Amino acid sequence: MNTNHTSRRTFLRGTVAGAAGLATLPTWAAPIGANGDVRVAVIGFKSRGAGHISSLLKIKGVRLVALCDVDSAVLEKHVADLDKKGIKVKAYKDFRECCADPDIDAITIATPNHTHTLIAMTGIANGKHVYVEKPVSHNIWEGRKLVEASLVAAQKGIVVQHGMQRRSDLGWAAAMEYVKSGKLGKVTLSRGINYKARKSIGKIAAPISPDANGLLKPGTVTDASGKPLSGTIDYKLWSGPRGILPVHRTQFHYDWHWQWAYGNGDIGNQGPHQLDVARWALGNPDQLPKRVMSFGGRWGYQDDGETANNQMAFYEFAEGAPLLFDNRGLPMKDMNWTKGYEPVYRVNGKTAAPRIGNVVHCEGGFIAESKAYDNDGNTIEKFDNFQDGPDHMKNFIDSVRAGKITKDVLNVAHGHHAAALAHMANVSYRLGKKISNEEIKERLSGNKAAQETFDHFVQNLVDNKIDVKAELASCGPMLEFDPVSEKFIGEFADEANKIATDTYVAEFELPKIS
Repeated sequence: MNTNHTSRRTFLRGTVAGAAGLATLPTWAAPIGANGDVRVAVIGFKSRGAGHISSLLKIKGVRLVALCDVDSAVLEKHVADLDKKGIKVKAYKDFRECCADPDIDAITIATPNHTHTLIAMTGIANGKHVYVEKPVSHNIWEGRKLVEASLVAAQKGIVVQHGMQRRSDLGWAAAMEYVKSGKLGKVTLSRGINYKARKSIGKIAAPISPDANGLLKPGTVTDASGKPLSGTIDYKLWSGPRGILPVHRTQFHYDWHWQWAYGNGDIGNQGPHQLDVARWALGNPDQLPKRVMSFGGRWGYQDDGETANNQMAFYEFAEGAPLLFDNRGLPMKDMNWTKGYEPVYRVNGKTAAPRIGNVVHCEGGFIAESKAYDNDGNTIEKFDNFQDGPDHMKNFIDSVRAGKITKDVLNVAHGHHAAALAHMANVSYRLGKKISNEEIKERLSGNKAAQETFDHFVQNLVDNKIDVKAELASCGPMLEFDPVSEKFIGEFADEANKIATDTYVAEFELPKIS
């Protein structure tokens, strides 16, 4: 198994320059054509990336030619499994070497959030077509850089697409056309819902550090099932731009979502799907909102998680209706994880929305997922083919063959805006201070829907035996945002913009694309 097709020295000298130089797109990057095979590498496949592999193998004319993962045990197993099926692939541990391979046309990325943009831009710099999972960035600044790089790439026939499947869903397309038709009048509020209970990630006795070779010692961390990992994870490569930080969680995989250095909480994990649909309902605004406020907390347990498990965010655009996102991570009641989830939106006692989805409020009614309702909650229209975009990966391959995005809604710019909405909310939340529920509700004055949602938000805490008088929510300021520069302005600008940009260690800086 070849894991070193391109030496590190050659890589740095040739294909990609560091942050101080410019990466010029190779001349060999070109549309594949209708009859040519598209050669694809999947980077990161412990979780979501396994779905990429499955989808790609079903698409005619696609050849899976390489896998890349920082865990050599996971990598070897998947390579061996594919070999048994007669599919021979190259194996890479380092994404930089994978991206430099001239025998690869396109890459798909399903790594932890903090490496999404870095790998995507490294792929672009090497002339690769790129499919990147949500969120496409770890912070606002990264997302903007990726969009800028994608514009340069587009001029060279290189496609950069986001991984939000609802944009390829026929059901949601029909629902959005219904909104656009004006049959329900103007949109008054676009609501995103994520009601997904999350248990504690536990608390470690002491931080875990890698050995001298950059590997995590066997048995010091576990996988999702609690099984000790074997010490095959290259922690330096996994950490990438964040540098070598001690591990503050017992379960290495997935639980990074709830730590700021690597993840973005549930609003940045599940949230981009619903935030994107919410944007779609507002007519796909060309710019980000001008104002954002978010509040929440981590209730029900004390653990090594840093992000909120319950969070609300409210956005105001320069024009049109506002957007509201509601995330709740506790069970329906009594901290009982077996009792299910309280529906977040009801009309006349009827459930009108699933626990994860969208509600588009209009003057004459509303749309909740696959149905349109009048203001009394009566169903007036149903939309078929709600299948979560099964052709989304095929749409990417179609664009690769064409050498251009075939559907504008698949453009990574939409992925950036959806991710940036999550990042904006998290910036406000992280600047927050604990205040009373009465003060929060006062800050939401003028928006009846937001106040009502807040009441339900608090009630869910009470139902889970949270003392809301003692365990206060952290409420961030209403931040002012310049949609053109995509930077915070006003009173909290310095602190906010610092959070909106990460630091990048040497060897893992974003390449410049020209």
